Order: sequence, then C-alpha cells, then structure tokens
Amino acid sequence: MPKKYLFLMRSQPIDRQQPSPTQMQDMFAAFNAWKDKFKDNILDMGGKLMPGGKVVSTSGATDGPFVEAKEVVGGYMFVTAESVERAIQVAGEMPMLMPGSTIEIREVAGP
Repeated sequence: MPKKYLFLMRSQPIDRQQPSPTQMQDMFAAFNAWKDKFKDNILDMGGKLMPGGKVVSTSGATDGPFVEAKEVVGGYMFVTAESVERAIQVAGEMPMLMPGSTIEIREVAGP
C-alpha cells in the first residue's frame, strides 16, 4: 500500500536575480514535464510559503522564522509512493532542486 510523504523545500535565504521571460518559460516547461511524469505520485502540490510567520510555544507567539537561519522552508508538497526510495526519486528529479536547496522527506503517520 502506498505511503504518504511530506516534502519540505528548503533553501538558503539569498536574493536571487529575477529570471528572464525565456528562462521562466524553460522553468515552467521543466516543472510541467516533471509534474506530468509523477502525476500518480502527487497528492497535493502544496505551495510556496510567504516569508516570515509566527513561531508558537507555551510562552506565546513570536515573529519567525528568524533571519539568522541558515535555511528557510520555502514550500511544501504531499506525495504518495510505495517506498521512501520512490519518494526520493520523485524529489530528486524535481526541477526546483538547485544548488543550495534541499527537499526534506517525511513519512506521514496514519491515514
């Protein structure tokens, strides 16, 4: 039975130059090809996360995540796969995986 995995997309907090329109078209084409190849594995495309947010603890809520962080979570996605090896393959072929970025894979417990 397939398992459900959470992908957390992480990257270093750096300012990147905006891609050109041609580069954007190439990026969308690569992403759409990846999405089509793994359409049976993608449960929820998730999305990009806005910068900032709140961190909640027993003492209340504070601003976060913190700027001094070495990496930030920039997005998430849910996938299904027969094994963690298949989940690694799905993540490893993702076009958004670039130098300085990582995808953390966490198996979801339960249904």
